[in-house]
Amino acid sequence: MTNVKLPKKLDPNKSAQLRSKYDGVYFAREMLRYSSAVADAAPEVHVKIEFSKDAQSLTYFNGEMRSQVQLICQRCNEVFDHSVHTEFCYTPVQGSEQTDLLPDAYEPVQVDDQGEVDLFELLEDELILSLPLVPLHSHEECKVKAENMQFGDIEPGPVRENPFAVLKELKRD
Repeated sequence: MTNVKLPKKLDPNKSAQLRSKYDGVYFAREMLRYSSAVADAAPEVHVKIEFSKDAQSLTYFNGEMRSQVQLICQRCNEVFDHSVHTEFCYTPVQGSEQTDLLPDAYEPVQVDDQGEVDLFELLEDELILSLPLVPLHSHEECKVKAENMQFGDIEPGPVRENPFAVLKELKRD
């Protein structure tokens, strides 16, 4: 199966009427923010998306993305491989007043004046959010062992007087 390059912008309402399904790729080199957040990324991000309407006639699209990246461990500064997998489910909205009425299963996404969604940017945001906040090897794989993770002694802080001790004196009177 050949991988098809996905559209960057599309109209989710028209795609839902056609019940479109996309199975393709985005190139990681074009995702500048995503590429700068990792040490190295696989050349392609595999994406599957389905557009549809639910029982309430709400347009929605859901799917998943997969890729491989290399991250820098924040403990030992060594590069390690990490699998990125994320699932999403969006519904297009125009304006903020509609978002309160949406079911919890749908994440709202704003459409532009032409009724289109910047799918490329939206999915790049999803990838960035799926990366770990603090990339770390597992303890078994990391070169820094648990006994080497302490860097000095912490001295106890000064003992402060209770600020409510004055109230205790007033109670005695």
